[in-house]
Amino acid sequence: MQRIARIVGPVIGLAVVVVIVLRLDTNGWGSLLFLATAISTTAIRAPFERQNKANTITRKDNESSENLLLFGVGLGGTILPMLHLLTGLFSFADYDLPDWATALALAGVIPGLYLFWRSHTDLGRNWSVTTEIREDHTLVTTGIYSKVRHPMYTAIWLLFGVMPLMVHNWIAGVAVIATYGVMCIVRIPREEQMMVDTFGEEYRAYMAHTGRLVPRLRRSFGAG
Repeated sequence: MQRIARIVGPVIGLAVVVVIVLRLDTNGWGSLLFLATAISTTAIRAPFERQNKANTITRKDNESSENLLLFGVGLGGTILPMLHLLTGLFSFADYDLPDWATALALAGVIPGLYLFWRSHTDLGRNWSVTTEIREDHTLVTTGIYSKVRHPMYTAIWLLFGVMPLMVHNWIAGVAVIATYGVMCIVRIPREEQMMVDTFGEEYRAYMAHTGRLVPRLRRSFGAG
């Protein structure tokens, strides 16, 4: 079965690429940027997913709701856009944007991909797709995590935030902003509570000098 999956997966992937390229006149150049972004994030995350399989999980909370949140994000961020770009399923909700909208989307995609890669690299074995604690889990406060506690969420916001500029449809291009927003509202507080439970005052001290999604602004007062 694994051998079949290794063959079928790339074949399906190639077919998706070919169909989206053939529908370029209908979907616009943003569809190619969406496709490139999806391929890039998958390639970045793949080695960390393989690495994560070797982890021994000691705590995993809210598994059912976690799966539901992940499904919502996958639906809004991948399934609906792909269905629409491949078939025009939601064409009744299309809108028109000029070609420069794709160039504007790069303002989110480029830093988003970099931050996505950097977040995974800095976390290493501590990364997981769900909220969980592994055996020998460590608190990472270096690299990008020295400024922001959840840079991976920030990275995904940058990528999903420009989705309407790539997929010009009120359903397929916009749904993910709502589904990912719900995920962040529900999941980030849970994740931080789990870290407090695990690392105690060390994590509270870390929270005191870092921002949640963006670096914390520090005020400086001159003598006068």
